[in-house]
Amino acid sequence: MRETCLSSGHRTAADRHVAVEYSSDDEWAGHLLAFVRAGLERDEQVQYFADVTDPGVVTRTLTERGVDAVSAVRRGQLMVATAHETYLAGSRFDPDAMVGLWHEAVDAAAARGFSGLRAIGEMSWGGRDIAGADRLLEYELRIHHEVFAQLPLRAWCFYDRRLLSGAELDVLREAHLTRTACGPSEKTVLSAVPLKTLPGFRLVGSVGYESRHVVASVAAAIAASPVGDLTLDLSALGHLDIAALADIVSAARRRPAGTPVRLLGAPAAVHRMMQLFPELRAGLEVAVP
Repeated sequence: MRETCLSSGHRTAADRHVAVEYSSDDEWAGHLLAFVRAGLERDEQVQYFADVTDPGVVTRTLTERGVDAVSAVRRGQLMVATAHETYLAGSRFDPDAMVGLWHEAVDAAAARGFSGLRAIGEMSWGGRDIAGADRLLEYELRIHHEVFAQLPLRAWCFYDRRLLSGAELDVLREAHLTRTACGPSEKTVLSAVPLKTLPGFRLVGSVGYESRHVVASVAAAIAASPVGDLTLDLSALGHLDIAALADIVSAARRRPAGTPVRLLGAPAAVHRMMQLFPELRAGLEVAVP
């Protein structure tokens, strides 16, 4: 999977949802400036959702670097809010609510005459003890198909390496099909990625005790996704135990669309488990190897 340091001109759904990492205030400011300036020049509405950054620092940094942020705020083209006013506005983080808010925000920007919407969200709250933060990976996986494949939206997810562990950052980074490659990376035991062309997800690596939270997030995304035809690609999976398979089957049974999940590239061990326990095939369509 490619990684690249990006310009702001990418147009596909995969390239419009980007994981952006930084480890210094200067790096943060550089990403901020490039993204906001491009949006203002294109007559798009730009929204910034701050977590640890004071909203005043956002507008002041833009002003100091040559962007008339005050005028942009005054005319409603630039909006700076906090995570507690957006992602964390309820009693806990809710991916379903955020998917709905993105659809509403795009409609609202169009109604005000802007050519599109772009947003930056500081996501480092996902590493803190916040209600619902354990659903952040599920959210990042789902929004490729439920938001970016449907809406003219461009968003950069800001991840501060100083505030997240390497393991946390690796898993969240891998949930984006496009991401910056400007810093160090650790080897992830298990990662989950949205499929680029088909609605669905791909598991890469090996399932173990330390990676069960990744399987849980994928299962939650499968269960909640309203997409009718969903594929789970296991062709890059080295190992999947029976407990993880049972989680996936349970999620497939709970899908609101009522359609089975297509299992692609399942390892031989998965086929053997399904032969021994036929009930594990419920809710799944297993592609023959």
